[in-house]
Amino acid sequence: MNLIVTGGCGFIGANFIHYWLEKHAEDLIVNVDACTYAAVKASLDDLEAQPDKYKFEKADIADYDAIDAIVKKYAIDIIVNFAAESHNSNSILNPTSFYRTNVLGAQNLMEVTRNNPGVKRLHHISTCEVFGDMALDSETAFTEESPLGGNSPYSSSKAGSNLAANAYFKTFGIPITVSVCSNNYGPYQFPEKLIPLFVTNLIQNRQITLYRESDHKREWLHVRDHCRAIELILENGEMGNVYNIGSGVEKSVEDIAQVILDYFGKSDADKIYVPSRPSHDRRYLLDSAKIRSALGWAPEVAFDDGIRSTIEWYIQHEQWWKPLLTKRISTEQNWQVRK
Repeated sequence: MNLIVTGGCGFIGANFIHYWLEKHAEDLIVNVDACTYAAVKASLDDLEAQPDKYKFEKADIADYDAIDAIVKKYAIDIIVNFAAESHNSNSILNPTSFYRTNVLGAQNLMEVTRNNPGVKRLHHISTCEVFGDMALDSETAFTEESPLGGNSPYSSSKAGSNLAANAYFKTFGIPITVSVCSNNYGPYQFPEKLIPLFVTNLIQNRQITLYRESDHKREWLHVRDHCRAIELILENGEMGNVYNIGSGVEKSVEDIAQVILDYFGKSDADKIYVPSRPSHDRRYLLDSAKIRSALGWAPEVAFDDGIRSTIEWYIQHEQWWKPLLTKRISTEQNWQVRK
């Protein structure tokens, strides 16, 4: 089977490529990535020596002709779309790029799928943030039927792509599935995101920066558990369906900071606080009963084990993340709300 993985030089995409080729050695993966600032080709250096299993094509998912040509060139069976602008803070600084990639780029993949009947499935990766946020004391969780929201350019653009997926399935009957995942963590995550940012700062004996509303909660899922869930959807998921993928493990930013500080033997003196960004959501929590009952998925990586192994990965792979520090573009301050 031949797969396109878009955004394969990103965090989850790179982990998925490694996972899939471990489990499906007979398949070919074509990594399609535009190589924006957060793309790290080095995450897949070990696969360059396996040209019968792994190919790389530099292309923008919003470029119809480029994607269509790649689909035809490799006789693609499945497209898995990880490509996205994903950092909330950057979406406030440059919203246009988020709508272009996350809405128009995803829609372009749907159009390519519509016009290439050899593509048996397009799977689109979405985020828990498409449902908006909930109160910290809420006793409910977002289901697949919850209304779409989105309070930032990032989350609203991802919600737009969910709506496009639904429209393309119902209007054109394209073979599409969607998964909505909670916050991922693990190796190969670009060091602007929360966990690798805290870890790499402390490795360098720098302070870590938290928003003042640091009691806000997120649900944390190890990236390998996410990859297993996508595998099950690709193999047995029902076309036109959305599947929530959540661990049920909630931690606030303060909780995460404390775990990492404790690992390094640091104290509260190593924390500084800054004003929260605009549209800083309070909490996301997914009800993942559907994928658990329909496809038999359940997370396998306990949070305590996963966070420890993640910290240790960054300690052991300084040569991977240190060159990336100059590429971080979010400022976490001086938000330009209106000119």
